[in-house]
Amino acid sequence: MTIAATQPLTVESNGPRPSAAERATIAVIGAGTMGRGLVQLAAATGHPVVLFDRNADAVEQAVQIIGTIFRRAAEKAQISTAQAHAAIARVRGVPTIEALASADLVIESVVEDLEVKRRVFAAVEPVLREHALLTTNTSSLLVASIASACRRPDRVAGLHFFNPVPVRRVVEVVRAPRTSDATITRLVDIVGKFGHTPIVVGDTPGFIVNHAARGLFGEALRILEEGVAPAHDIDAVVRGTLGFQLGPFEMMDITGLDAAWAIQRSIFSQFFAEPRFRPVSMVAGRVAAGLLGRKTGEGFYRYQDGDIVRPQPARAPDAPRSPIWISQHRPAFAARVAKALHGAIDTAAGPNSPAGAVHLITPAGIDATHTAIAERADPSRTVAVDAAFPLDRHVTLMPTPATDAKALAAVHAGFARAGRSVTVIQDSAGFVAQRMAAMMVAVAAAMVETGIAAPADIDRAVTLALGYPTGPLALGDRLGPRVVVEMLENLQASTGDARWRTPAWLRRRALLGMTLSSDAKAPPIPAPYV
Repeated sequence: MTIAATQPLTVESNGPRPSAAERATIAVIGAGTMGRGLVQLAAATGHPVVLFDRNADAVEQAVQIIGTIFRRAAEKAQISTAQAHAAIARVRGVPTIEALASADLVIESVVEDLEVKRRVFAAVEPVLREHALLTTNTSSLLVASIASACRRPDRVAGLHFFNPVPVRRVVEVVRAPRTSDATITRLVDIVGKFGHTPIVVGDTPGFIVNHAARGLFGEALRILEEGVAPAHDIDAVVRGTLGFQLGPFEMMDITGLDAAWAIQRSIFSQFFAEPRFRPVSMVAGRVAAGLLGRKTGEGFYRYQDGDIVRPQPARAPDAPRSPIWISQHRPAFAARVAKALHGAIDTAAGPNSPAGAVHLITPAGIDATHTAIAERADPSRTVAVDAAFPLDRHVTLMPTPATDAKALAAVHAGFARAGRSVTVIQDSAGFVAQRMAAMMVAVAAAMVETGIAAPADIDRAVTLALGYPTGPLALGDRLGPRVVVEMLENLQASTGDARWRTPAWLRRRALLGMTLSSDAKAPPIPAPYV
């Protein structure tokens, strides 16, 4: 999943500017959003660039857009007028593939379709010089499958950039089975001259980033499909509780839902129907309806003049200060709730909930209904709060289907008085943030378990490419590996869905008290509450 946004300009400042002898000529095939970003980056860092697309009008339009970006940057004094003119002069649109003959490096960025990419590679290889490198910006297809159309697969690799290309300064350099060491070395050098961080990865479906991202995007879509919460509320939880700058639906609207749908299906197919990557059927209908995001003016959000139109936030209820009793089944979670509500609400003490008090529960991977029954609480007076995460900014509340509206309003009003924003969701195992965090950790742990990537590379790639506030394995350490395992086990027991199974690598490290992001011992963690 790539993330796009307004593409800011950075000219010759992304990294050390190459000398004239080092300036490889870059050929970009594909004049879409990614192709334009690649041309902009290469020209900004001193490289001559040729752009080809079978649609000549698209090439002309792309060259004009890129020129406008450089000129506006000069007008804003981000670069000098001379720099803008020099960068514009480095860009040349060409009408035929044969005109790419001078390229030292080709970056293909066409539609995510294997046969189309194979045809492009078969057509371009014969016109290139022997030293030229051929790369694909595929986000989910195997590079080896694309390289099979070439006479020299040793000079074929993946260069997976992320949108916006000048901003997301990380590139997955994908080594296919026949890619030579010399090819990888040259590509790592060129990526470094672009000012980006190269991460060399193996040729597996989704590589690191799009593979790891299935936990975030796939689970968000499933939560929406199940009717747990609308898209804007899910985004609010991800921003407010997990600390993301953008929620998953904001990200998908920027990228385009059609691209997200293609990646979902591709990875699911290439992993032979792995349940964790099961596509969400709702997406097909939205794609068919043209609800693709910013580029069509409407996706999960509506857009006006390019700006998102957000729903008005629900106002906090004006409810009286009803007494609240906080369940002590999870002492650490209970203490977190009590701290957040201190001074804003009357809390009842004692081991049992007194008559008339609202029963506040803190489940992990279980829904409010089952927790209320297990704790012998009155479901009509029970509200669940997600206390697996700090409650400094945002709070997620979850009533049972039988919870009285006044009881829910009392809790909502209390947290609002305490200065917290509040999202109320339907009863569901694992709330929103717990589900998403548990799945993100499980997917990353399975990647380590199967040898796809090391923990540090997974966390580094995801934070650099997708703007996660912390990598999925570091997030698992913050929650506590045992707590994550407990959430996964409870979610699997609650839903019967195999996608929640716990990777053995994760379970063993949790049992041994080890962290997930390194080989260090984890801080003492209380035994899981069952």
